[in-house]
Amino acid sequence: MAWNEPGNNGKNNDPWKQGGRDQGPPDLDEVFRNFGKKFGGIFGGGNKSSGNGASAAFILILVIAAVVWGISGFYTIKDAERGVILRFGQYHTEVGAGIHWKPTFVDTVTPVNVQEVKSLRADGFMLTQDQNLVRVTFEVQYRIFNARDYLFSVVNADRSLGEATDAALRFVIGHSIMDDVLTRGREVVRQNTRQELEGIIEPYNMGITLVDVNFRDARPPEEVRDAFDDAIKAQEDQERFVQEATAYAREIEPRARGQVNRVMQEAEAYKQQIVLKAQGEVARFERLLPEYLAAPKVTRDRLYLETMEYVYSNTSKVLVDVKNSNNIMYLPLDQLMKQGGGSTGSNSANPMPLPARSSDTITPRQDTVRGSTTRSGRG
Repeated sequence: MAWNEPGNNGKNNDPWKQGGRDQGPPDLDEVFRNFGKKFGGIFGGGNKSSGNGASAAFILILVIAAVVWGISGFYTIKDAERGVILRFGQYHTEVGAGIHWKPTFVDTVTPVNVQEVKSLRADGFMLTQDQNLVRVTFEVQYRIFNARDYLFSVVNADRSLGEATDAALRFVIGHSIMDDVLTRGREVVRQNTRQELEGIIEPYNMGITLVDVNFRDARPPEEVRDAFDDAIKAQEDQERFVQEATAYAREIEPRARGQVNRVMQEAEAYKQQIVLKAQGEVARFERLLPEYLAAPKVTRDRLYLETMEYVYSNTSKVLVDVKNSNNIMYLPLDQLMKQGGGSTGSNSANPMPLPARSSDTITPRQDTVRGSTTRSGRG
């Protein structure tokens, strides 16, 4: 049953008023009045007038405002940033990464990222030196290295850099011919644009350093694009053929030089061989000459015998000198041995067949022997 339900015999079971005392929740107006009295007693000597309450409330507001003002002065600078502090609108100092405090409404902090690499594009139709129109797309990558110069040297450093890039690019394109811009001279255009851009922004002290400059695209107007594409392909084919020919020449030339060196070395070796052999023959003749002068006949006979021994040591034929005849017979032992190995038992009893007729086979050998003899006799 509820404490205030009718029919509970007149009993008041209000939980806030037990024992005849009012234990209800405190009134907010009464709390603020008590709080004002306490502060009025501290600052007003116990005067409980309404003026003291107003002054206490004003002091309380001031204290809260001071706390809020102090807390609002804390700020954080990231690792990649630098904080530029302005005091009453004038440059004061810079702070690094971490948690810092500033007096609010006195100092103004502007964080500047000094590690980020920013990108800027320049695009548009430009006129070349040979009065042709091309559309060029350029990209500049840069980084901030001086936060103070970046914020205060120029009105807007990013926009100023864009205008300087456009001016440098148009100057370089205006002093270049169209073929260089579209094909083989792109790297030269890129380098010249970077040098020109650095020269433009240097006097302004913008606090910006260039990281890289990229030549993204260069193309003619759409009306003549197909014709220029064909011309560019032809130039690329020409360069490719030249490179292939150069590579082939570089491949063939060392091989040819190697063959030439090999032939030269072989010729030199042959030359040395012939010279040494001739020198050996001369030395042998010089040693033989005194012996020949001392005994000519003995020397001739010895030379003849040595020559015959050298010639016949490499043959399997046997020569038979027949007296009182101009013919010499020879026995082909190699053929006889082959016939003897392949003959039957009836033929094995007579393994030595009759030699061939001397008139059919001996004439060349006779000439050879006679020639050798004649040479030997001549010494």
